[in-house]
Amino acid sequence: MPVRVRLLATAVTAAACLCLQTAQATVSRAEVSRGVTIPAFYDPPAGLPTADGALVRTAPLPLALSLPSLPGPLPGTATRLMYKSTDSAGEPVAVTGAYIEPTLPWAGPGARPLVALAPGTMGQGDQCAASMGLQYPLLLNGRTVSVGYEDLAIYRLLAEGVAVVVTDYVGLGATDRLHTYVNRLDGAHAVLDAVRAARKVPGASVTTASRVGLFGYSQGGGATAAAAELQPDYAPDVTLSGSYAGAPPADLTAVTAAIDGSDLAGALGWAVNGFVQSDPALKPIVDAHLGTAGRAALGDLATMCVGDALLAYGSRHSTAWTNDGSSISDVIAGEPALQAFLDEQRIGRTAPAGPVRLATGVSDDLVPHAQARQLAVDWCREGADVTYVPVVLPDVGRALLNHLAPLLTDQGDAVAWLTARLSGVPAGSNCWTMPAQP
Repeated sequence: MPVRVRLLATAVTAAACLCLQTAQATVSRAEVSRGVTIPAFYDPPAGLPTADGALVRTAPLPLALSLPSLPGPLPGTATRLMYKSTDSAGEPVAVTGAYIEPTLPWAGPGARPLVALAPGTMGQGDQCAASMGLQYPLLLNGRTVSVGYEDLAIYRLLAEGVAVVVTDYVGLGATDRLHTYVNRLDGAHAVLDAVRAARKVPGASVTTASRVGLFGYSQGGGATAAAAELQPDYAPDVTLSGSYAGAPPADLTAVTAAIDGSDLAGALGWAVNGFVQSDPALKPIVDAHLGTAGRAALGDLATMCVGDALLAYGSRHSTAWTNDGSSISDVIAGEPALQAFLDEQRIGRTAPAGPVRLATGVSDDLVPHAQARQLAVDWCREGADVTYVPVVLPDVGRALLNHLAPLLTDQGDAVAWLTARLSGVPAGSNCWTMPAQP
């Protein structure tokens, strides 16, 4: 069996494998989230380096799914990372993640390229971090269900000989604060600083000469879209050859309304928790509207992963969380401070750097198709090099499935598009077709 086929087979196994492991056998500190002891590695130090992207610490990261081969272990050798970034308040923050050095060679021109992968929604508990998902593809202990579903995309990229750095985002994994879910600046900064950090990993083959790409779907699509917009100002030393933004939540007002009552209604709690973490001035406003059930739900969700939220809060409505039966969207509409905060999270007001491939499922009603398509329209109006891909699939009647199906059906094409950019192949733009595109 060819090496790349074997590696992809391992990736598929990673996506489906029931690795019923716990993290407790290899760690020693007391930080526990839903019965999972978080490794001491994830506890940030009191002081951080000055430079964004500077490494705070590294450690070997054992991959749960690895194949022996003559060149070395497939898909490669992983390193756990903690690096310095800057949060949306302009303050230093420690972010964790992972760098994977592929065993397979890069077959394209130039130095081995690097892709920064921004994970989709993982949850808000520290045990949900994508870097931990590389070690435990399915963490199941009776109190939490964490699935490392991004392993599939990571392994597909590694199969092309592309080095991958994965960010856990601000506050996910790192134990010093709550994850600032879908915060535009936090997400973009974490992605761009992950690129800087990867270049500094001891033994890494990537350098400043390596072409760089960004890859993300859903929450990750929003993070890569924001990173592509912010790169020229925040990280001028990181030149982007291409960015893939799948199902980006560009308009959180629209996404909030769509998620309420859906399979992933728990994400509303993660968003509200993240808003308050990002801007503590919002806490009195939120507290004034939440009832006892709402406060309990937000506290419960703060340590949950996606699997937990699906089981505990699937199809719930936020009207049960407020003290007057209003929905979270109603609360936002009546509070100028909340409206202003969500407006600051809007993606699409600045042209992205480098070519961008934006894909959205036309039946996606979880991260609504219309607002993702509007992002493509906005970027095209700003003169960006946009490849817009409407993924046409039938509406199956479940929002979560309508959202996940394009992730799986389009992922191979997304990897191929990004690999071509990393090989130096120019990207075309289909902005001229937007009036005829669904």
